[in-house]
Amino acid sequence: MTQTFVKTVTSADGTRVAVFESGNPAGPAVVAVHGYPDNHTVWDGIATELGDRYRVISYDVRGAGESDKPTARTAYRIERLTEDFAAVIDDVSPDSPVHLLAHDWGAIQSWGPVSDPAFRGRIASHTSISGPSMDYAGAWMRDRSHLGATARQLLHSYYMFLFQIPRLPERLVRLAFVERGIARVELLGRPDADSATPVVRGIADRTNGINLYRANVLQRVTRPKPQRTFVPTQVLAPVDDPFAGVAVATGAPVPYVDDLTVVEIPGSHWVVTARPDLIAMYVHDFIEATVPAATPGKRARR
Repeated sequence: MTQTFVKTVTSADGTRVAVFESGNPAGPAVVAVHGYPDNHTVWDGIATELGDRYRVISYDVRGAGESDKPTARTAYRIERLTEDFAAVIDDVSPDSPVHLLAHDWGAIQSWGPVSDPAFRGRIASHTSISGPSMDYAGAWMRDRSHLGATARQLLHSYYMFLFQIPRLPERLVRLAFVERGIARVELLGRPDADSATPVVRGIADRTNGINLYRANVLQRVTRPKPQRTFVPTQVLAPVDDPFAGVAVATGAPVPYVDDLTVVEIPGSHWVVTARPDLIAMYVHDFIEATVPAATPGKRARR
């Protein structure tokens, strides 16, 4: 199911965010936040799977797709991304809480609102895939009881440090072989990999998102300030993810999430496109389990 552009909302700093929607307009709202180097179309398969029952809303994260593309590094801080999320849900679901579904950098940034008291009562459930909180991960890596797992995660995350180099990463991600490499990783674990079409990612999707790493990684990992999460949270950890290891994905949130469900699932990093049926099943089941606790909330004022 192709999601339809419905509107542009304006974030607190004036950035315009393109919003898309599909599914059952009378159903509970699922807001899906994509990662890097994707755009909202990464959710098309899951939107199809959930569309009979849910109103599926996605948006192009700033810098990607049809949203504005700020040039300043500071415009990509998690605080600014949280303001974008607030602008979206205040517009599309002002009187009812939403179910948050997020992947990769969408998941990393989504730990911001679920631990921000301004959003209390505005998020009914939170499903995070392949994107641990940077603050939780920073604290987790300081625990000497899993030095081996920490070392392995740092090796998996080499590209995060490569992205700190000025200008060079932007040149590299423009190269055709890099694009082909991303497409190959995306198709891992997909039953129809031989005939499937990867997500179409523009140059802007691949270049602007590098600022996400520059604006957030070193500060949050080296000086973590983990906050407790008040939202029922489900962490889905693909066992063959080459970027976000199972150990940090499942272990880092444990001390900070009161209502935590952790599931190791088959698949690689882009399991959201390889197995949309599987992800939709877990999202649906988790929403059904948490709906009785969901109550309407007020707008998230920033």
